[in-house]
Amino acid sequence: MKSIIIFVLALFVTSCAPIYVNYDYEKTADFTQYKTYNYYKDLETGLSELDTKRLLNSLDMSLQAKGFSKSETPDMFINITSSEYIESQRSTVGVGVGGTGGNVGGGISVGIPLGQSNVNRQITIDFIDENGIGLIWQAISETTYNPDASPEKRQEKFKAIVDKVLSQYPPK
Repeated sequence: MKSIIIFVLALFVTSCAPIYVNYDYEKTADFTQYKTYNYYKDLETGLSELDTKRLLNSLDMSLQAKGFSKSETPDMFINITSSEYIESQRSTVGVGVGGTGGNVGGGISVGIPLGQSNVNRQITIDFIDENGIGLIWQAISETTYNPDASPEKRQEKFKAIVDKVLSQYPPK
């Protein structure tokens, strides 16, 4: 029984890939003046149309929970870009063969990768004040991405990303 609990706990921990986020912001911006937002009309997120809707829905819910409202004449615009990349495999097993004879030496070595490579996704979210300073806040998130995930899992992942990204907005 104890081994089953440990296995389930290990499976749970490894299935929850961490979300890394880097933040940057304009120090001279007065973040208390921003109450309304909207997205650029020509928003090209780099995501599929359905994933874009999932991400925007998560952003809308989180921003409205923080007291923001969507407007046709917003205080700030939001721009989103993303990219995917395959992380190179770090775990390998080395196999080597070597020999010497007299004053001659030689060897062969081969690295065999363990497991499979991870597909990662980087999403950049910019808050832009077009009537003043320009870019006022930026968050860049990185996490693993499963292209075969169900729609429910994708929605959960986008909600987790948005929650982590907006946890540092407004900056203190």
